Amino acid sequence: MNWRRFWAVLICRNREFLRDRSTLTWNLLFPVSLIAGFAFAFSGPGLDLYKVGVLGDAGVGRDSAFFSTRYIDFIPIHELPVALRKVERHQLDMLIDPAGRRYWINDQAPKGYVLERVLRGADVAADPVFSKQTVSGRGIRYVDWVMPGVLAMNMMFGCLFGVGYVIVRYRKNGMLKRLKATPLTPLEFLTAQVISRLGLTLTTTTIVFVGTDGFIGFPMHGSYLDLFIVFAVGAISLISLGLIVAARTTSEELAAGLLNLLSWPMTFLSGVWFSLEGVHPFLQQCAQLAPLTHIIDAARAIILDGAGMADVFGHLLALTVMSVGFMALGARLFRWE
Repeated sequence: MNWRRFWAVLICRNREFLRDRSTLTWNLLFPVSLIAGFAFAFSGPGLDLYKVGVLGDAGVGRDSAFFSTRYIDFIPIHELPVALRKVERHQLDMLIDPAGRRYWINDQAPKGYVLERVLRGADVAADPVFSKQTVSGRGIRYVDWVMPGVLAMNMMFGCLFGVGYVIVRYRKNGMLKRLKATPLTPLEFLTAQVISRLGLTLTTTTIVFVGTDGFIGFPMHGSYLDLFIVFAVGAISLISLGLIVAARTTSEELAAGLLNLLSWPMTFLSGVWFSLEGVHPFLQQCAQLAPLTHIIDAARAIILDGAGMADVFGHLLALTVMSVGFMALGARLFRWE
């Protein structure tokens, strides 16, 4: 490898990205706006878990202890037919008529079943089977939980499209054909693209993390260095995956379709927005094949649980194996034209 040629390509790619102000702004503002939106939407003491419509006048027949239950949002209702439709469509978990001593639930709604058990006071008169134990600790906000996923998702789009789409554009406008006529080798060109995107991705991710932490205040129970290593290894894996798409594709439309085909399933199956614990076991196994899953799981373990490198070694090993495999396949398939 000729380091002068490698450095020249690296500098050119960095300058090209920095001069594209719209792309740079999007990479910074998109994750910030998402995290800020979640912080605002889920701020406060906590959201109510259940919605119960209360039919009739306020205070009439509300002598039951059920109406003092926490985490239930009691909504005044004045029209029975409208309220029944909401129960039918799962917009209300329960409808209760305190004056008439009756209630309605949807027999296919899990929340309605739970509320019915609470209302009827199941097993109150029976001897307790379990003894009560309590734990205390600072609660984790949803924005704290979702933040590593948003950062990783932004990395994913930046890595896949920043390498895969750009190289395809180079091939389509004839730039790769001109570079082929120079002494530049494929190894030098691809390495420069990978290092450039890696540095830009880690820089923007660090700026977004520090900036949002400044006004939201995320918990950090682990090491910042460990978190940086996870993001670095994960970014390399995602960039290597983008190289496979860019290896021979000549159409920007096809490249965009292939990159979306890779990115959106990972977005929904890697635990960005919700935990995978409740999904089908087969989908949980499929999610382990995605680099984004290991990045998010390792980042959350470090940030929220204080995990160390030994605890996330399995995720790092999986990301490393994926990186080597993707990089080898992308380099083997790569063509200038």
